[in-house]
Amino acid sequence: MPFSKYLDSMRGDCRSLVEELGKSFDYVSILGTDVRSTAYRADKNMSVIRDSEGECGFVIKMHSGRSFYEYSCGDIRGDKKEFANKILESIKLSGPLTGRQIETAEVSDVPMKKDFVRETDFADFSDETLLDFCKEVSKALCEKDEKVLNGIGIVSPYSVSKLFITKNRELSQCYGWANAYALVIYNDGKMVEARHTEGSDSLAEVMEKTRASIDEVIDLARHLVKATPIKPGVYDVITDSSITGLIAHEAFGHGVEMDQFVKDRALAKYFVGKYVASPITNMHDGAAATHSVASYFFDDDGVLAHDTQIIKDGVLVAGLSDLASATQLGTVPTGNGRRDNFSRKAYSRMTNTFFSPGTDKLEDMIASIKHGYMLFETNNGMEDPKNWQIQCTAEYGIEIVDGKLTENYVSPVVMSGSVPELLKSISMISDKFEVIGAGHCGKGYKEWVRVSDGGPNLKVRVKLG
Repeated sequence: MPFSKYLDSMRGDCRSLVEELGKSFDYVSILGTDVRSTAYRADKNMSVIRDSEGECGFVIKMHSGRSFYEYSCGDIRGDKKEFANKILESIKLSGPLTGRQIETAEVSDVPMKKDFVRETDFADFSDETLLDFCKEVSKALCEKDEKVLNGIGIVSPYSVSKLFITKNRELSQCYGWANAYALVIYNDGKMVEARHTEGSDSLAEVMEKTRASIDEVIDLARHLVKATPIKPGVYDVITDSSITGLIAHEAFGHGVEMDQFVKDRALAKYFVGKYVASPITNMHDGAAATHSVASYFFDDDGVLAHDTQIIKDGVLVAGLSDLASATQLGTVPTGNGRRDNFSRKAYSRMTNTFFSPGTDKLEDMIASIKHGYMLFETNNGMEDPKNWQIQCTAEYGIEIVDGKLTENYVSPVVMSGSVPELLKSISMISDKFEVIGAGHCGKGYKEWVRVSDGGPNLKVRVKLG
């Protein structure tokens, strides 16, 4: 997959603007972004190809020695002195910024020049081929059972090119990811939806695995249509990798994004170095921590990708920071500065967030439960970082009786409670490990970025309802 020709042609313009603005600021960086994304979808009634999530533009970040400023635009060509004056004038108009000072000596700008590339097979597949794949999935789902109201096939590849330039740095990166979905709408007395999701930087791989999931999706729909509500209570629970990831994301994901430390909005700020989980628990985040949808080479602040250990043997050891929050807190940025798009602010954001595998076998974990549930498939979740409460919804659960999975499905299932209580209840961790790369995560109710999460199976004790 080639790097953006447009961004490649803008390297000289970026360097010239950095030099011009450098006359007024201690530090100047320019991030150029060119993202191309297409969604292919087919159901029994229609098929469509549409653009999705694309963007192209620049954001200039400046540091005066005391404060950060940002300016975004769609183009930086033209007279650089005139453009620099325009930026300076816009900062003068933003008077309230002068009351929000960041006391710091300097911002690091370690010299480096490197082009990063992660290859994909996207060029091997035409629009027609990808749309035909979606039609094939839709048809296969619809033909499996007369109770299928609709079958839906989706595949969505996207390609990212980013250019980052400062006085001493010139970095570029080029990579891609593709997600594919098989969904079925099923009606047998009540209507349910069942789905299977795949993600990879290989279109051939996600298409092959999605084709192989057809029977699994139909079987799940047949069970979900018979699922009953769960009786509220506290249970021993086994999580699948999806629910494990949801716990990681909601329990110590947002809560350790260190811009929340700056604003004193996260209780985790006061528990660094303390036990917050069972001693067998380890948790990581980072674009370099695993290979998934949020794996990049450098973040939107030009910081190289990290593997950050958040929890080590039950102890909270680190948070996740962008350049601004790290500067304010006097720490080293962890490569978690991410933007919704070039016109939005960079925040401390999760990337690939997961629990590390343990040594237990899943069959032994299930066998250890007299009565409880195994939970599957992330639906949604939310947390209160200031009070450490969590709520996670699973698509369904399967009842465990006398150490064996039964045919009794419950749906939906809401897991709630205190984050430390939940994490300290972890008693077994499987040696199986999976990270699921299909998610989007907002900061509050907006500022969306792609994330992955996952890990092994966990045995926990938690309130379900």
